[in-house]
Amino acid sequence: MSKHAVLLANLGSPDNPDVPSVRRYLDQFLMDPYVIQLPWLLRRLIVSLFVLPTRPKRSAEAYRSVWTDRGSPLIALSRDLLAAVAAKTSVPVAMGMRYGNPSIESALLELAARPGIGEIFYIPLYPHYAESTVTTSVREAERVIAQHNLDIRLRVITPFYNHPDYLDALVASAAEPLSHSDDYDHVLFSYHGLPELHIMKADPTGSHCLKVPDCCSVPSPAHATCYRHQVLETTRLFVERTGLPADRYTVTFQSRLGRAKWLEPSTEETLKQLAGRGVKRVLVLCPAFITDCLETLEEIEIGGDEIFREAGGESLTLLPCLNDHPAWVKTLTGWIEAP
Repeated sequence: MSKHAVLLANLGSPDNPDVPSVRRYLDQFLMDPYVIQLPWLLRRLIVSLFVLPTRPKRSAEAYRSVWTDRGSPLIALSRDLLAAVAAKTSVPVAMGMRYGNPSIESALLELAARPGIGEIFYIPLYPHYAESTVTTSVREAERVIAQHNLDIRLRVITPFYNHPDYLDALVASAAEPLSHSDDYDHVLFSYHGLPELHIMKADPTGSHCLKVPDCCSVPSPAHATCYRHQVLETTRLFVERTGLPADRYTVTFQSRLGRAKWLEPSTEETLKQLAGRGVKRVLVLCPAFITDCLETLEEIEIGGDEIFREAGGESLTLLPCLNDHPAWVKTLTGWIEAP
């Protein structure tokens, strides 16, 4: 009887916070057709002519600001999660990155080489569906299996944005700071942004997302692949569990790139507006990220704090992502052990 193994997948990181390493990483990342959804030649021209000549230097500086003795925060924290999960289950577990190292390919080959493994339970660590995260990770795993002619089946977890276990873990990870309501004035749910075109392209109906008034609240088959609906639903369910008053939180989107129209409101502009309204202390949660990374530690904790203070705010507190929080480890282990 064949056994199953588990592959956890995340986005990835440069090997080092230097310009050559960051340039290689950005080239791999931005040339992914699921990230920049343009024909190959146009994508190649944009990346080579307008991104790689200048952006690696700026990004390397950002990475250096959060780099640790253990290396990339994303990789180090992912290893912590892997170790914590592996200690709680007898099922073989590995971690792979869509870009950079350790790659999805190396992790899959490692698991497939184990005797008796006939199925890989694949868990991309993204609660919400997007082609630029979930789909590209799944396609990469499928490519590796086909290229190496691996005799294994891939079973992929569905987006878990509304799964009670995920939500309970998210609430547990934020419970202590949220309980001190006198220590903050407002809570920001900052999700990774997406171009609006990505949202509409993923709509199987072709006529719902961003086309119907209040589209995320109107029931539709499109919600199964709608990132915006799913992040709003995560927020709604989180707020329902915590009793956070409606006037004390805002949903925003961060990490914009390029000139396309992205989901709004932006985190940066909202921080300025909150400070302008007299809000002095904000808590920021980033539920789209399972693991703390450049986008949380540098973009929000460092950059967001600077933006907020310059606009008149006093303090911005970033709540850690789930990382290897015991409640999240318990949730993952439960999913792994379930038949």
